[in-house]
Parts: sequence; C-alpha cells; structure tokens
Amino acid sequence: MAEVKYPAGCRPLTEDLGTDELIRRLKTLAHALQAMGQDEKHLHDYIQLALVLVDDYFLQHQSRDVQLLVACCIADILRVFAPEAPYKDQDQIKTIFMFFIKQLHGLKDPKDASFKRYFYLLENLAFVKSFNMCFEIEDCQKIFCQLFAMMFKIINKYYICSENHSTKVKNFMIDIMSPLITEADNVTTPLLDLILINIVEPLKSNNVHSYQLAEQLIQKTSYALEPIIKIFFNQVLILGKIDKNIAITAKIYDLIYELNQISPNLMCSVLPQLECKLKSTNEIERMKAVSLLARMFSEKDSQLSKKHTSLLRMLLGRFCDIASAIRVKCVQSSMHFLLNHPHLRNDIIECLRARQHDSDETVRYEVVMAIVATAKREFNIVCESQDLLHIVRERTLDKKFKIRKEAMNGLAFIYKGVKCEPNDLSSEVKKSVGWIKNKILHGYYMPGIEDRLLVERLLITCLVPYKLPPDERMKMLYHLLGTLDDNAMKAFMEIQKNQMKTRKTVSDWIKMHHTKELTQKMLNQHNVKQALICKLLPDPLKASEYIAKFSINMRKDGTLLRYMEIILKRDVSCKECADTMSLLLKKLGNPMTANLYYNTVKMLIERVASVMVDKESIGILISLIDQCMQRGKIVEEVGIPSDEAGERGLKFLCMLSYIFSAHFFTDETLQHMIALLSHEEDYAAPLILKALVHLGRYHPLCDINPAIVAALASICKDFALTGTVKQAKHAVRCIFVNVQTQTIGGTDAGADTISPPTKTPIIHPIFNEIIETLRVTLSPRDPYQHTKICTLGHIAYHMPQAFLTPVKNMIARRVVKELLIQGVSETRDCILPAGDWCDKEGLPADILCKLDALKTMARWLIGLRSDEHAAQKTFRMLVAFINQRGDLLEQNRLCPAEKSWLRLSAACAMLKICEQKGVGDQYNAEQYFNLSQVMCDPVPEVRDMFARKLHKGLGKGLPNKCLPLDFMGYYALVGHETDKRLTEVIRNYVEIDVNKRREYLKTLATMSTETKNDAQTAYILPDFMLAFAIPVLAHDPTFTDYEDRNQLKQVEKCLRFILEPLMAKREAFSYSFYTNLIQMMKNHQDTTPNAEDHAYNFKMWAACDLALYIINSKIGDGSSSANSFSVQIQLPEMYYKPLDKPGNDLKVYIPLDTYTLASSPISGTTKINTSAAVSTVVKKFATPAASSTTMRLVGEKRAADHLPSNENSPTNSQDNTVTYEESKVESNASSIAEPAAKRTRGPLRVGKTVS
Repeated sequence: MAEVKYPAGCRPLTEDLGTDELIRRLKTLAHALQAMGQDEKHLHDYIQLALVLVDDYFLQHQSRDVQLLVACCIADILRVFAPEAPYKDQDQIKTIFMFFIKQLHGLKDPKDASFKRYFYLLENLAFVKSFNMCFEIEDCQKIFCQLFAMMFKIINKYYICSENHSTKVKNFMIDIMSPLITEADNVTTPLLDLILINIVEPLKSNNVHSYQLAEQLIQKTSYALEPIIKIFFNQVLILGKIDKNIAITAKIYDLIYELNQISPNLMCSVLPQLECKLKSTNEIERMKAVSLLARMFSEKDSQLSKKHTSLLRMLLGRFCDIASAIRVKCVQSSMHFLLNHPHLRNDIIECLRARQHDSDETVRYEVVMAIVATAKREFNIVCESQDLLHIVRERTLDKKFKIRKEAMNGLAFIYKGVKCEPNDLSSEVKKSVGWIKNKILHGYYMPGIEDRLLVERLLITCLVPYKLPPDERMKMLYHLLGTLDDNAMKAFMEIQKNQMKTRKTVSDWIKMHHTKELTQKMLNQHNVKQALICKLLPDPLKASEYIAKFSINMRKDGTLLRYMEIILKRDVSCKECADTMSLLLKKLGNPMTANLYYNTVKMLIERVASVMVDKESIGILISLIDQCMQRGKIVEEVGIPSDEAGERGLKFLCMLSYIFSAHFFTDETLQHMIALLSHEEDYAAPLILKALVHLGRYHPLCDINPAIVAALASICKDFALTGTVKQAKHAVRCIFVNVQTQTIGGTDAGADTISPPTKTPIIHPIFNEIIETLRVTLSPRDPYQHTKICTLGHIAYHMPQAFLTPVKNMIARRVVKELLIQGVSETRDCILPAGDWCDKEGLPADILCKLDALKTMARWLIGLRSDEHAAQKTFRMLVAFINQRGDLLEQNRLCPAEKSWLRLSAACAMLKICEQKGVGDQYNAEQYFNLSQVMCDPVPEVRDMFARKLHKGLGKGLPNKCLPLDFMGYYALVGHETDKRLTEVIRNYVEIDVNKRREYLKTLATMSTETKNDAQTAYILPDFMLAFAIPVLAHDPTFTDYEDRNQLKQVEKCLRFILEPLMAKREAFSYSFYTNLIQMMKNHQDTTPNAEDHAYNFKMWAACDLALYIINSKIGDGSSSANSFSVQIQLPEMYYKPLDKPGNDLKVYIPLDTYTLASSPISGTTKINTSAAVSTVVKKFATPAASSTTMRLVGEKRAADHLPSNENSPTNSQDNTVTYEESKVESNASSIAEPAAKRTRGPLRVGKTVS
C-alpha cells in the first residue's frame, strides 16, 4: 500500500487510535485542509489521504464527531481538487454523497455544539457544487431525491429552533439544489414531486419554511423547469396518465394555482391545456377547472385575462354550464372579477344578468350575494353601475323568500351607505339610487308575512336609521317621504297603520297579565289575543309555543312585563324604547339562530317598537316643515323640490298625527302647528286642520290647553265662512272634535272618518255664529256660496240636533229650491268643458255648488239618522238626477261633462246615504234598479268612480256602517264592461269584498258563542249576493228577451263575473246552498208592479238557470263538496214574492241546444234535446229544497247592532266557518291572520220577509 502523506503538522489516522485521539487528529487535519487552496503545489501527494478518508471505518464510525470531521475533510478535498476529484469509482462517489446527506441532517438543530461544522459542510458543498459530481452516476436521481427530501425536512426544524432566523442556511441549500435542476439532462417525476408537494396544502401551511424553500428554488430554476413541468401537465391533463405513487397528481389543480402564484411565466404554456378540461363531459373535471381558473383570473393584479383571452372566453361560457354547481361556482367568483378587474366588469355583468333568471334558486341567490358582497367591499362599484343594481332590483320579486330577503337587504345597505353615511359619491350617483327606497317599500305588497316584517325592519334600520340623532333622523325621514312614489307612500302608511293595530293588540294582551286569578272567560280571551298575535308572525304554529312561553315568563318576572309596558307606551321616546328593547332581549338568552324563543319574541318586539319618531323629533320635524314652506336653505338638505317640500311635509305631518298622536302633545308643538295656519298656501290649512282633528280624536285639545282651542276657533270660523271648500270642511271637523271632552285614548285614533254622534255632543259657541251667518248670507249671489254649502253640510252631519230647524230650512230653501232645482240660463258667462268628461276643477262654479249641494244633502240625512220622510224625498230627487242623465229639468242647457258629474254625484250621494241605518233603508226596488244603471253609464270615468265608491262603501265599517249586501249585486253588471283595465280593477274589488266578509266571519268564530251563532251574522256572507244580482240583471234594460241567445251569452258573462270569485275557494263554497237558493228564486216572482205579463219573471228564471249552468260547469254535481248549508234563509220581499200557485218550478227557460244543467259542460258531441231530461236534473237538485231544507232570511235590513265592528281588527285572513259546517275542517283561534289593510264590515240588505 502506498504511503499516506499528511499536510504539515498533521499526524496519521489509524484504526487503532482511540476516539478522542482520533478526533484531535481529525480536527488538525480539517484545519489544515480548510487552509489549503487549489494552488497548492503538491496536491497529488494527498490523493492517498483522500482515499483513506472514505474508508468504511471512518464513514461508519460510531462517533458523530468523527463522522462530521471526516465529512468536512472530504468536502475540503473535493474543493481543493476541483474540478478533478480524486474519486473515480461510481460506488465510492455514491457512498460519499450519501454520507454527506446523512451528515447534513445535523443542520436541524442550530443549538448543537457542532452546528458550525455542519454549517461549514453545507457552505463548502454549496460553494464547490460538489453534488454535481453525481451526474456521472447512473442512479444520481436517487441521490438527489434523498438530498431534496432531507433538505425540505430539516429546514422547518432549523427555523423552529433558530433564534436569529438567518437565511444563510436556506440560501446555501438553494445553491446546492438549483444546479442539480438547471444542469441536469432530465429531472425525474419523483424529484419533481418532492419539490412541488411542498407548495400545496397541507404542507404549504404546516411546513411554511419548506414552502418558502421550494418557492425560491422554483423561481430560481423556472427556466429549466418550464419544459419539464409542461411535459408533466401534458401527461396528466391531456393524456390522463396519473401515477398514484406521485402525490402531486392528486392535487394537480392546486399545484397549477400555486405555480402560477410563484412564477406566472412557468404556466404560460400549461394554462391553455385546461381548455380540454373546461370542455370535458365529466362534471367533476369541469368543476375543478372552473374553480381553478376563476380563482386565477379573478385575483388582484392577475394578468391572465389579457394573456389568455381565449381561455377567459371559455371560462365565461361556463356561466351557462348545464351543471348548476358549476354555474354557482362561476357566479361566486364574479365578486372578485368586479373588484379586481375593471376592464372585465361589463362582461361579468352580462354573465350575471343571464344568471339572474336561472332556474336553480341557488344560482339566483349567489347572483344577489355576489353583488351585495361587492358593494360591502367596494361601495362605489355597485353604486355607479345601474346594471348591477337593476339585477338586484329584479330579484326583490323572486319567488323564493331567501333570495328576496338578500336582495332587499342589499339594496337597503346600499341606500343607507349612499344617503345616511358620509361618502364621496357624486350627486348624480346619489340621485341614481333614489329608486331603492321605493322598491324596498313595494316589498310590503308581497303576500308573505316574512316580506312585511323584513320591510318594517329595513325601514327603521336602513331607510331611516333609528340610531341617527333626532335632527338627522328627521331630515332623512322628511327626504324619504318627500320623494316616495304613490305606491311606496301607501305602503309606508300601511306599515304604520298595521304596526299601530299590532301595538294595540299586543297592549291589550299585556294588560291581561296583570290579572292574578284568571277565570275561564278571561283565559279564553287571553288565548284569542295570543292567537291573534301569533298570526302576526311567520309560522304561527311554532310562534304560538314561544309566545305562550313568553307569556308565562312575564307572569313570573315582573321586569319583563314592565319592559313590555314601556315599549308599548304611546308617548315613549325613541331612545327609551331602544334601550328597553336591548334590556328585554338580554333577558331572553343568547341571540343565536338556534334560539327560536329569542328570535320569535324579538320579531314581535320589532313589530311593536316605536323608534322612528317621538316628541322631540316631532318638534324638529315641524320646524323643518316651517323652514321648507318659507323656502329656506333646509330645502336643499332634505332633497325635495322647493315648490313641493312644504306640501309634502304637511301631508307627512298629517299622517304622523294619525299614527303617533301622543307625541304631538307639547305646548311648543301645538303652538307651532297653529302658527303654520298663517301660511297663505292653499294646501297648508286643510292639512294642518286635519292633523289637529287626528289629535282631537286621541285627546281633545280642550282638555290639554283651552287657550289653543280659543285661538283656533276664531281661525276656523274664518275658514268656514270665507275659506276654500277643503278649509271649511276641516275647520268644522277640527273645532267639533277638539271640544268633545273625554279621557285620554278614549277614542280610537285609527278611524278613517268621524261617525255621526251617538250622544249629545258639546257645541262650541262659534257654531252658533256660523249658522247665523249662513242663514243670513247663503244665497246664489254670495261669492263664498260653495264654501258655505260645504260648511252647512258638515255642521248638519256632526251636530244635527243642535241646529235641527235652521239647517232643515236652509237645506230646503237655499240648497234644494234655490240651487238644485234651479236651471241654468241660456247664456252662461263661463268657459264650458268640452267632451263627455273633464276634471272637477274645469267645471263652472255653479255646477260645483250643485255637486257639493248633493253631498250636503247626504251628510244632512246621515246626521239625522232616522228621518224616513226626508230620506224618501231625497232618494226621489237623486234618482231623478240619474234617470234624467244629470239634467234634472231637461232644459238641455248643460254640457255633457256637467251632466256626467251631476248624475255621478247623485249616485254617490245615494250610496253614502245607504251606508247609514235608518235613512239609508228608505229606497224602494225601482230606485235600487235605477241606481244600478250607473254601472253601465256611457262615460267610462263615471263607471270607474262609481265602482270605486261602491267598493269603498261595501268595505268599511262592517257590519253596521257599510253598504248592505244588496249593492254587491251591482257588480254583476260589470259583465257588460268593454274597458279591460276597468274590468280587472272591479274584479279586484269583488275579490277584496268577498274575502273581507268571509274574513270578518272568521274573526267572529273566535269570539263568544252568542255572537258566533247569531243568525244575522250569516248575511254578511257574500254568497247571498246572487239573490240580488239576479233581479238586477232581470231589470237590466239590455236584457229584453230571455230566448235571445246573444243576450243570454251576455247575461252568462255577467253571472260568471260574480260567481267565479265566489267559487274560487272550494273550502268556502257550498254546492247545496247555491242549488237551493237558485231553486227558491225560481219558486218566486218579481215584485215589479207591472210584472203580470211575466216578462221580468221569465228573465229572472232564465238567469237562475244560467247561474246553475255556470256552477255545474265549474263544480260538477257537487258530490266532491263536503260543505253543507246550515242556515235558514228567505228571499227579500223587496225583490221577490211567492208564485201565485206555490210549487217547484222545474221548467228550464234557456235554450236546451246551447246550455245543459247536467253535472258537466256539454262537449262538442253531446247535446240534451229533451226538456224531460233537463227537468229530471233540475228536479234532482230541487228535491232538498222542497223536502228537507226550509230556506229563510231574517226579516231585518241590517245585521244586529250588537255585532262587533271590524274597524280595528288586526286580522284579515279568516275562513268562512260560521255559515258552512265542514265535515273535516274545524275553525279555531289559530286561524286568525295579519292585520287588515282596511276596516271592513258588511250586513245583508233585505226587505220584509215572506214565508
């Protein structure tokens, strides 16, 4: 063996040395080799030493220190001998580098005493690029794999233990690894896997420093890796060759994303390969590709959309993918596109517009959420894009509530940000979102209770945030109500009215909790109230459980009860109410979604809480209105045109006085309102006086401040005598109401009109002065004749007995004799309107006086209540106006528009009188039929306004203060209507009137047994209207021949118009009742004096047959109906009388080749040609009436007075269980529903009865 030469000062290394001695000699050798450079003269002398150091004895020595020193020496030898290493044998080289890898594990602990030597070894290997020697070995990739695996493993441990976190170790590692990639002829997939697996989850998060090492390595070697990675992805994406042993293939899409993040250029040739995945028939593959590309393209600062336009177009095409999950994913990514890529917004908006009508509700939901989320992050993007706003706007009408809810919440958030919070948006943008408030309030028209609750909450949290200071809140409220459209304003008023009724209902329920000992009657009342309250919340069945629990808790915990009383106080301040709500909710538990008890009570409290206005804010609002009326600078702040701000503000104030009356009773507020009367604008006084009337209904001003009433009286006197008609009307009301002493809250402030007094009213002295002035000055020559006629009518209405004689004399002489029955001169010094119709303001002054004279007569009669003789005379005169087409004296000097207005006013006056029991019952059958012809007036505006008055009269004040059921028979004549719009409007009237009567009866079902079983309650039912519609049609002048097929078709159309709404709900329809009623009508004849020729009878009987035909064609033979008729009725004597020869009339009066009374409509191939066959069918239907059911109608014209009114009923969706006994469906208290939008009541009008 050749002699081993050692550097100077170094002693030989032999196997017989002890470990300590060996370490000392190795240290000396290591220092010598470190100092040695490549320019050493006798390097070849140390070749033998180099071979000794790689002996197995040293490489496998048991001492770690020995191995480390040997590794350092070998590394230095490689450095000194570079580029020609003294080692030539491949196995030997492999052993050396595996030994290096083993030693480098020592880098994991920087606190190790030998760490500096490990670091030196790393540095040396990196500097010399020693591992490049491995390229000469066949299986060098295995060495590289172990090297890379070791480095990725220890780098985390190093940084965990290190205190200074030096980057040198990481840098040297990169210096070692990068040449092995850049200088290699090939990089194997396992080695690539070792690198790439560190940049995807979970290793990316778990081993952060490994990720950083891999990231820097990829960045440094990206040029060399690009073709390798391209081949790899081509194998996986295009060819589908997946090696399960390669971990990264399971995370291929995550890998693409991370590589793009690290080195975008690396992916330039890979991303186009994803087009095949976007076109794949496999939904999972498309989903992965879409998720990846959507994320990559939408990220901030991403340039992919500009570099890969074709791929972008294909990605946007996936918005229309057949798979809903992929469409959802695309929509979810749209927010990031909108936020980060302005140049793509138009494309994304188009995609969203296409998806807003998607058949999948999740897609539509995500469309809304994407836009709303965009608005929450970058407000301006959505505010400045009307297209995005309109997408959300359309979704407010979605069929799914959760989508409507998010759309409404999103719009409300945007509105609040634009209008209520500081921002730098331009005035144009702020103006462009003005429609949002209207759209939100329009949501109150949706049928679901959830929608109404949502709108109520958004109103006080976003449209007019209750947390704003009072002055800011009132400006926002002023702006809101000053700029709402008509429908939104109606919705706002309905919100306030319904909340007021809800507060009343809940307040009554709360008062019951003060009673310690509950009787059974009180318990029943408590349960009824509780059922009503549950109907005011979503899912009443579930709500009942939690409301009952809340009731029990209030009885146990007086604090809860006290909190509720504070919230429900009429004059509670906004701050006190909000603070009390917070305290109450804290006592209910955690505000979690799963806490249904908490959420149910919270919804109830939100419905009854008054946090929008209080006494302080009302004072601020009146000041704002005053400034707006003076055209001050405040007009610009509230954002209402200066010429409209004052009037809109007063209308708003008037509405608030109706809802929040208690907040107006401060001296400052009342004095300020009186001061507003000094404004000269025509609109000011009527609105302020109307507001004062509302306050007087709640608490008369004479009980608050008599001095205010004294000041008000003199002002009202001037208005009553020399003001406008509106000023006079409200002036009389204002003084009258505010001098009627009563206790606070004694009168319901929610009534729409003031009813005639039922007890002796208090008369203010000023009315004596007004009556005396009217007696002296009222004449056709008086310039204020119109005003004084109006004043006279309202005094007669409110105080009929106080001025009985003077009023009656003025009505007879000044109104009737000198005005109504006076003709007009041949030459008239005024501009006459052209055409059949004009606006009321376009009529001459004398005609306007006549119109108000007709109203005055109606008011006078209603005030008298029981003067039958005066009523009969008045009815004759009013019918004369109708019969003469408005030209009472037939002078033919009136223009068509004047005639139209006169006959319309006369007809409306008759309807108004007929609402009042007593005087309203004095019309006869002929007058009733004559009035019905106004429904067929040749002027459409007359028909429209008369139908509106008819609907209003039928719908208010059930059961005793509305038009009787007789007048629902008029609706049948709408079958002649040629105007489609008007037909639909009146059809809606019929449906509302039918439902209101059925709902009222449902309310009665929850009350006492006496009320529920009262026979007269049945006549509120709209089903009896058929008994009045048939005579109306029989007396229709256009129906002359009961055998004429064209006329019968028209009568059929009329009957269908009323029967279809009646039959719309099967649960409220009784087949036996209708067949019995029809047969009873056929067993009677018309009461008209000239009915001996049977002309009217034949028409009436033919109409009965047509009605039965329609019912059969809709229902069949009635076998499927489980409802049975249980109320005895009798036809009214006013329209019917028995046949001269009593019996069942089984004859059919309609052509048998056109109609059949069989149980199903005639088909094209089926006809009934014999009267015998039809008679058999009629006999089948007539048998129950003749043998087992005695039908009679109680002989009163109106329902009993003791029946409760529905004026303040909080319900509007009750079924009809009072009249019909259903075999399976039982009525109960839980059937009570949401507060009615309007007060309803409806008695049946009948004449005397016959047996």
